[in-house]
Amino acid sequence: MKIEGALEGPLEELGNDHFSASEDTPLREDAFVLSSEDKIDRIEDNVREIMLTLGLDLEDDSLKGTPKRVAKMFVNEIFGGLHPDKKPKSSTFKNKYKYGEMLVEKNITLYSTCEHHLLPIVGKAHIAYISNGTVVGLSKMNRIVDYFAKRPQVQERLNIQIVRELQKVLGTDDVACVIDAKHLCVNSRGIRDVDSSTVTAEYGGKFKEDAVRREFLDYLNLDTNF
Repeated sequence: MKIEGALEGPLEELGNDHFSASEDTPLREDAFVLSSEDKIDRIEDNVREIMLTLGLDLEDDSLKGTPKRVAKMFVNEIFGGLHPDKKPKSSTFKNKYKYGEMLVEKNITLYSTCEHHLLPIVGKAHIAYISNGTVVGLSKMNRIVDYFAKRPQVQERLNIQIVRELQKVLGTDDVACVIDAKHLCVNSRGIRDVDSSTVTAEYGGKFKEDAVRREFLDYLNLDTNF
Protein backbone atom coordinates (compact mmCIF):
# COMPACT_ATOMS: atom_id res chain seq x y z
CA MET A 1 0.00 0.00 0.00
CA LYS A 2 1.40 3.37 -1.00
CA ILE A 3 0.84 6.29 1.37
CA GLU A 4 0.66 9.72 -0.18
CA GLY A 5 3.46 11.96 0.99
CA ALA A 6 5.52 9.00 2.17
CA LEU A 7 9.27 9.43 2.16
CA GLU A 8 11.15 7.87 -0.70
CA GLY A 9 13.91 5.39 0.10
CA PRO A 10 14.29 2.29 2.26
CA LEU A 11 12.25 2.70 5.45
CA GLU A 12 14.53 0.36 7.37
CA GLU A 13 17.51 2.55 6.56
CA LEU A 14 15.70 5.71 7.67
CA GLY A 15 14.65 4.08 10.93
CA ASN A 16 18.11 2.83 11.80
CA ASP A 17 19.53 6.27 11.15
CA HIS A 18 16.93 7.85 13.49
CA PHE A 19 15.79 10.17 10.74
CA SER A 20 13.13 12.75 11.57
CA ALA A 21 11.06 14.26 8.80
CA SER A 22 9.21 16.93 10.78
CA GLU A 23 9.47 19.21 13.81
CA ASP A 24 5.84 18.32 14.56
CA THR A 25 4.75 14.86 15.65
CA PRO A 26 3.34 13.19 12.50
CA LEU A 27 -0.39 12.80 13.16
CA ARG A 28 -3.22 11.94 10.78
CA GLU A 29 -6.16 14.33 10.48
CA ASP A 30 -8.45 11.72 12.06
CA ALA A 31 -6.09 11.06 14.99
CA PHE A 32 -8.72 11.87 17.62
CA VAL A 33 -11.89 10.59 15.99
CA LEU A 34 -11.79 7.41 18.09
CA SER A 35 -12.34 7.76 21.83
CA SER A 36 -9.64 6.55 24.22
CA GLU A 37 -11.81 3.55 25.07
CA ASP A 38 -12.18 2.64 21.39
CA LYS A 39 -8.44 2.95 20.87
CA ILE A 40 -7.77 0.68 23.84
CA ASP A 41 -10.14 -1.95 22.48
CA ARG A 42 -8.56 -1.83 19.02
CA ILE A 43 -4.98 -1.91 20.32
CA GLU A 44 -5.86 -4.79 22.65
CA ASP A 45 -7.00 -6.85 19.67
CA ASN A 46 -3.84 -5.99 17.73
CA VAL A 47 -1.50 -6.82 20.62
CA ARG A 48 -3.30 -10.11 21.13
CA GLU A 49 -2.77 -10.93 17.44
CA ILE A 50 0.94 -10.09 17.68
CA MET A 51 1.37 -12.31 20.72
CA LEU A 52 -0.49 -15.18 19.08
CA THR A 53 1.63 -14.78 15.95
CA LEU A 54 4.74 -15.08 18.12
CA GLY A 55 3.37 -18.37 19.42
CA LEU A 56 2.54 -17.28 22.95
CA ASP A 57 -0.16 -19.06 24.95
CA LEU A 58 -2.65 -16.38 26.00
CA GLU A 59 -4.51 -18.86 28.18
CA ASP A 60 -1.56 -18.76 30.56
CA ASP A 61 -2.38 -16.80 33.73
CA SER A 62 0.70 -14.58 33.30
CA LEU A 63 -0.14 -13.60 29.71
CA LYS A 64 -3.92 -13.48 29.43
CA GLY A 65 -4.17 -9.89 30.69
CA THR A 66 -1.19 -8.56 28.73
CA PRO A 67 -3.04 -7.28 25.62
CA LYS A 68 -5.36 -5.13 27.75
CA ARG A 69 -2.52 -3.91 29.96
CA VAL A 70 -0.41 -2.91 26.97
CA ALA A 71 -3.34 -1.16 25.28
CA LYS A 72 -4.17 0.89 28.38
CA MET A 73 -0.49 1.74 28.86
CA PHE A 74 -0.15 2.93 25.26
CA VAL A 75 -3.22 5.18 25.34
CA ASN A 76 -3.20 6.47 28.91
CA GLU A 77 0.49 6.52 29.79
CA ILE A 78 3.48 6.27 27.47
CA PHE A 79 1.67 7.83 24.47
CA GLY A 80 -0.68 10.02 26.49
CA GLY A 81 1.12 13.13 25.24
CA LEU A 82 -0.37 12.66 21.79
CA HIS A 83 -3.75 13.98 22.94
CA PRO A 84 -4.03 17.79 23.08
CA ASP A 85 -6.47 17.57 26.00
CA LYS A 86 -3.59 16.36 28.18
CA LYS A 87 -1.42 19.36 27.42
CA PRO A 88 -0.48 20.98 30.76
CA LYS A 89 -1.91 24.39 31.55
CA SER A 90 1.08 26.63 32.18
CA SER A 91 0.32 29.32 34.75
CA THR A 92 2.51 32.37 34.31
CA PHE A 93 3.16 35.25 36.68
CA LYS A 94 4.52 38.76 36.41
CA ASN A 95 8.17 38.98 37.34
CA LYS A 96 7.45 41.42 40.16
CA TYR A 97 10.79 40.86 41.87
CA LYS A 98 12.58 41.94 38.65
CA TYR A 99 14.76 38.83 38.47
CA GLY A 100 16.68 39.42 35.26
CA GLU A 101 19.19 36.58 35.27
CA MET A 102 18.98 33.12 33.81
CA LEU A 103 16.70 30.56 35.48
CA VAL A 104 17.81 26.95 35.06
CA GLU A 105 15.77 23.83 35.84
CA LYS A 106 18.16 20.89 35.51
CA ASN A 107 17.99 17.11 35.80
CA ILE A 108 14.34 16.78 34.79
CA THR A 109 13.72 13.03 34.50
CA LEU A 110 12.64 12.11 30.99
CA TYR A 111 10.94 8.93 29.76
CA SER A 112 10.02 8.76 26.11
CA THR A 113 9.72 6.21 23.29
CA CYS A 114 11.77 5.99 20.12
CA GLU A 115 9.36 6.22 17.19
CA HIS A 116 11.47 3.89 15.01
CA HIS A 117 11.45 0.79 17.21
CA LEU A 118 9.01 1.75 20.01
CA LEU A 119 11.70 1.19 22.63
CA PRO A 120 12.32 3.46 25.64
CA ILE A 121 14.35 6.65 25.71
CA VAL A 122 15.50 7.44 29.27
CA GLY A 123 17.44 10.50 30.33
CA LYS A 124 17.52 14.02 31.70
CA ALA A 125 16.36 17.35 30.30
CA HIS A 126 17.88 20.68 31.36
CA ILE A 127 15.92 23.88 30.67
CA ALA A 128 16.80 27.56 30.99
CA TYR A 129 15.09 30.84 30.20
CA ILE A 130 15.62 34.54 30.71
CA SER A 131 12.45 36.37 31.71
CA ASN A 132 11.24 39.38 29.76
CA GLY A 133 8.62 40.14 32.40
CA THR A 134 6.93 36.75 32.80
CA VAL A 135 7.86 33.67 34.83
CA VAL A 136 6.36 30.20 34.92
CA GLY A 137 5.94 27.81 37.85
CA LEU A 138 8.91 25.47 38.16
CA SER A 139 6.83 22.28 38.04
CA LYS A 140 5.24 23.43 34.78
CA MET A 141 8.56 23.02 33.02
CA ASN A 142 8.72 19.40 34.20
CA ARG A 143 5.15 18.87 33.01
CA ILE A 144 5.91 20.30 29.57
CA VAL A 145 8.87 17.94 29.22
CA ASP A 146 6.69 15.01 30.32
CA TYR A 147 3.87 15.93 27.93
CA PHE A 148 6.02 16.08 24.80
CA ALA A 149 8.04 13.04 25.89
CA LYS A 150 4.92 10.88 26.17
CA ARG A 151 4.62 10.20 22.46
CA PRO A 152 6.66 8.38 19.83
CA GLN A 153 9.65 10.67 19.53
CA VAL A 154 12.95 11.59 17.96
CA GLN A 155 15.19 13.32 20.49
CA GLU A 156 15.96 16.31 18.27
CA ARG A 157 12.24 16.94 17.76
CA LEU A 158 11.57 16.63 21.48
CA ASN A 159 14.17 19.34 22.13
CA ILE A 160 12.52 21.66 19.62
CA GLN A 161 8.97 21.04 20.89
CA ILE A 162 9.93 21.78 24.50
CA VAL A 163 11.68 25.03 23.57
CA ARG A 164 8.92 26.13 21.21
CA GLU A 165 6.23 25.56 23.85
CA LEU A 166 8.13 27.47 26.56
CA GLN A 167 8.81 30.34 24.16
CA LYS A 168 5.08 30.58 23.54
CA VAL A 169 4.18 30.32 27.24
CA LEU A 170 6.78 32.87 28.37
CA GLY A 171 6.50 35.23 25.43
CA THR A 172 10.24 35.25 24.81
CA ASP A 173 12.72 33.61 22.44
CA ASP A 174 15.29 33.32 25.25
CA VAL A 175 14.78 29.63 26.04
CA ALA A 176 17.20 26.71 25.88
CA CYS A 177 16.99 22.97 26.41
CA VAL A 178 19.66 20.26 26.53
CA ILE A 179 18.72 16.58 26.65
CA ASP A 180 21.06 13.71 27.53
CA ALA A 181 19.39 10.33 27.08
CA LYS A 182 19.96 6.65 26.47
CA HIS A 183 18.08 5.00 23.61
CA LEU A 184 17.31 1.35 24.23
CA CYS A 185 17.07 0.80 20.48
CA VAL A 186 20.85 1.41 20.54
CA ASN A 187 21.61 -0.02 24.00
CA SER A 188 19.57 -3.25 23.88
CA ARG A 189 19.41 -4.16 20.17
CA GLY A 190 21.41 -3.58 17.02
CA ILE A 191 24.89 -2.44 18.06
CA ARG A 192 24.02 -3.03 21.76
CA ASP A 193 26.27 -0.27 23.03
CA VAL A 194 25.13 -0.04 26.63
CA ASP A 195 27.34 2.92 27.56
CA SER A 196 26.50 5.45 24.85
CA SER A 197 24.01 8.27 25.30
CA THR A 198 22.72 10.96 22.96
CA VAL A 199 23.01 14.69 23.72
CA THR A 200 20.91 17.23 21.82
CA ALA A 201 20.36 20.94 22.33
CA GLU A 202 18.06 23.70 21.14
CA TYR A 203 18.97 27.34 21.78
CA GLY A 204 16.71 30.32 21.20
CA GLY A 205 17.22 34.08 21.40
CA LYS A 206 20.07 35.17 23.67
CA PHE A 207 21.16 31.56 24.15
CA LYS A 208 22.59 31.63 20.64
CA GLU A 209 25.24 34.03 22.01
CA ASP A 210 28.41 32.23 23.05
CA ALA A 211 28.68 33.82 26.51
CA VAL A 212 25.06 33.14 27.47
CA ARG A 213 25.19 29.59 26.18
CA ARG A 214 28.42 28.98 28.10
CA GLU A 215 26.85 30.30 31.32
CA PHE A 216 23.96 27.86 30.88
CA LEU A 217 26.29 24.92 30.26
CA ASP A 218 28.41 25.90 33.28
CA TYR A 219 25.30 25.72 35.47
CA LEU A 220 24.74 22.16 34.27
CA ASN A 221 28.17 21.20 35.59
CA LEU A 222 27.43 22.44 39.12
CA ASP A 223 27.31 19.70 41.74
CA THR A 224 23.71 19.69 42.95
CA ASN A 225 23.65 16.31 44.72
CA PHE A 226 22.11 17.45 47.98
